[in-house]
Amino acid sequence: MNLPGIILKNSRHMDKFLNIGAFFFDAFRRFWHRESTHKTVSAVLLLIFLAGLAVIEMNRQGWVPPYLASKLPTSHYMAINLAFLLVLIMEILGMIFALPGSMSRALGKQFEILALIFLRNAFKELSVLPEPISLSHHNEVLWHILSYGFGAVAIFALLGLYTAMQKNLDKALKPGPSLDRFIAAKKNVALCMVVTFCAMGISNIWLKLTDQEVFHFFQSFYTILIFSDILMVLLAQTFLPQFQAVFRNSGYALATLLIRLSLTAPAYTDVLIGLSSVLLAVFLTLVYNKFYTLTPKDYS
Repeated sequence: MNLPGIILKNSRHMDKFLNIGAFFFDAFRRFWHRESTHKTVSAVLLLIFLAGLAVIEMNRQGWVPPYLASKLPTSHYMAINLAFLLVLIMEILGMIFALPGSMSRALGKQFEILALIFLRNAFKELSVLPEPISLSHHNEVLWHILSYGFGAVAIFALLGLYTAMQKNLDKALKPGPSLDRFIAAKKNVALCMVVTFCAMGISNIWLKLTDQEVFHFFQSFYTILIFSDILMVLLAQTFLPQFQAVFRNSGYALATLLIRLSLTAPAYTDVLIGLSSVLLAVFLTLVYNKFYTLTPKDYS
């Protein structure tokens, strides 16, 4: 039995499989990053926001058939919630397309999304207020808005620090077949995440249209992200087996877990957990840059 020949043949088949997935992922990513795509998406978001305001007003005036009126909101503030929901969906797709780049940059995109989620939660609090707006008997709403607002700004500030600290973190692998295979493997994971994201969205829309109980989309998807991050850690360990690289990537996966926990925590606690996840990533990156930065010569 020619064992080296069998291994080489299997390796070629694996490379072919990975390259097919990477091809489709690259095609989706190129489409997403086109300027025409961004302009179209922006125009659609604007139209949906305006249409949402119009439909809500029609519902308030009693111009909507009764069988639809009960399913539609009557607060104009819900149009703001819808707009931020769509922006979050766009940002999550952008984050998925950033997954093959590096775990550190992908985690940065997740922090961006967390900041947007907190901003959305702040605006979502408006839905319990009357129109015209008044805080009478709704003092708790103000504290929730302040909590989410300042939490989002704090994450935004820490994200700037985290991004500035990313230099040279992902240059340990030398260019070559090993690096190409690593990137192709990550692109396949990201492609699976795109498919999963779309399938979950379609499933939730179908449940809503058929009057069934919908699931918490962002919480569910972030749970799946935890498993994808662990998979990325294991893939990285195959190509970067050094302790410091494994520890750093595992630490970033832990930060993702904290993000997931913040999405399920009650008010105030969710902001504290979210800030803790960013602080963990910043401290980990600071320590790694100071003591453990790897270079390609470490793997020669």
